[in-house]
Amino acid sequence: MNSSDGDSRVVVGVDGSPSSYAALRRAVRQALRSGATLDVVGVYDVPGATGWSAPPVDAAFVEEQAAKALSEELGSALSRIGEVPPLEQHIVRGNPAEVLIEASARAELLVVGSRGRGGFTSLLLGSVGQQCAVHASCPVVIVRANASEEAASAGLSP
Repeated sequence: MNSSDGDSRVVVGVDGSPSSYAALRRAVRQALRSGATLDVVGVYDVPGATGWSAPPVDAAFVEEQAAKALSEELGSALSRIGEVPPLEQHIVRGNPAEVLIEASARAELLVVGSRGRGGFTSLLLGSVGQQCAVHASCPVVIVRANASEEAASAGLSP
C-alpha cells in the first residue's frame, strides 16, 4: 500500500466515457471488498491551457461549466451503482494522466477506463491508461466497457 497517512485508498479516474464508468463500478467493488476509501477523480482541461490555442474563451466560465458537468455526471453515476464505500470526490483541472499518476502516490490501486473521451476511439488502449500503467506508483487496473456501452456512446445502438 502506498498511502502515507495509513488509510487505504482506491483511486479511480472518471471522464464521462463508458469505460470510465465501468472503471468506477470496478473501483467501488474493490474498495468495498478491501475496506478502502474510494477517491473519485474527475479531470478536465480548458482549451488553450496546454499550449494549443483555440479561439478566445472565458476560461473561468469554461472551468466552472466543466467542473459542474463532471460533478453532476459523477453524482448520477454513483447513484446508479447502489452501495458505495466512503468516498472523496475531486474535480481537477489539468492533464488527466499527470493528475492520476500524482494521485497514485497515495493509493493502493489506481483504476482507469481503457479509453476516454479522446478523439481516437479506434485505439485499444487510451493514452491516459497507457501512461498510468507505465508511470503510476501503485498497481493499475484498466477496465474496458462492455460492447453495448461502447456502441451506445458511439451512436451505433438502436
